[in-house]
Amino acid sequence: MSGHSKWSTIKHKKAKTDAARSQSWTKVVRELIVAAQSGADPDFNSALRLAIQKAKACNMPRDNIERAIKRGAGGEDGTHYDQIFYEGYGAAGVAVLVETLTDNRNRTVANVRALMAKNGGAMGEAGSVAWQFKTLGQITLLGDSLDENDVMMAALEAGAEDVTNDDGMLAIITAPADVAEVARTLEAQGYKIDTMEITKVASNLIKVDEKAAASILKMCAVLEDDDDVQNVYTNADIADEIMEKLS
Repeated sequence: MSGHSKWSTIKHKKAKTDAARSQSWTKVVRELIVAAQSGADPDFNSALRLAIQKAKACNMPRDNIERAIKRGAGGEDGTHYDQIFYEGYGAAGVAVLVETLTDNRNRTVANVRALMAKNGGAMGEAGSVAWQFKTLGQITLLGDSLDENDVMMAALEAGAEDVTNDDGMLAIITAPADVAEVARTLEAQGYKIDTMEITKVASNLIKVDEKAAASILKMCAVLEDDDDVQNVYTNADIADEIMEKLS
């Protein structure tokens, strides 16, 4: 599994230095509404717990979180969001997978196609790149002096599959269904959760030069600025020095 979370690591590091690209409240509200449709109690709804954690991470007030959960659980406004993945390619032929939550499929597919085309990419057919990505749970912890061996032992005992280390950033890898329970167990042992998510991780990475990296990062950024887009995944492998230069 080592190295497989490279793109997630890149996105995590970029988020730390690029607040303008942090997930908007609009997107988190959609996640809360959709998750709450399966139950309003986060103790029995791991998707809702993930959405609440994300809402807290972007400093959403408790009242906003509770209103979104009530909307989803009660179906108050009748809004229905579909989760749709769009597939395509970016610079250097890298695979791009775009996750959306939308109440208007025609609007979303048109926007995603146009944004990819305007930024060095192209929409692909369904199934063209999705096979290159695996769905995993990923947890990162707060703390600058964590002992990797201690984290590894605690994570594996909690039910995690692996722990990766990319330039000092530890990522705990789990099965998608286990991410919330593993996080809960680690919290009970005194660890503080930084991020907790279900993500798409590429099986094979493509190394890209600075020019291609700049194009890929720009395309991902403009896609993620669209309200319908929740996440963008790619198999680009961008060297740390290039990432630092472009950040």
